[in-house]
Amino acid sequence: MSGKSIHKPEYKALLALLIEMRDKAELTQSQLAGLLERPQSYVSDVERGVRRLDLLQLHEYCHACGQDLAGFVRKFEKAIAGSSSLHAKASRAGRGHS
Repeated sequence: MSGKSIHKPEYKALLALLIEMRDKAELTQSQLAGLLERPQSYVSDVERGVRRLDLLQLHEYCHACGQDLAGFVRKFEKAIAGSSSLHAKASRAGRGHS
């Protein structure tokens, strides 16, 4: 594996989708933080990639924005489809070279 996931384009896509989801819900960071019973800095840190979410936190984040987790994951998969296929090709190409 190469480098930390926070530096990968897929992670940047995840952060962009989190911001987009909040914006579509017409929530400010402060409003979302209130729904999550967290300080505004929590939402800011998540959206900047400083703080990572576990699956349960992502579920709560989605729910607070009126989005179901499965729908969010589908959007994420669609967003990274191009880069994922590149990783799969690179992985397959490297298998025979041990």
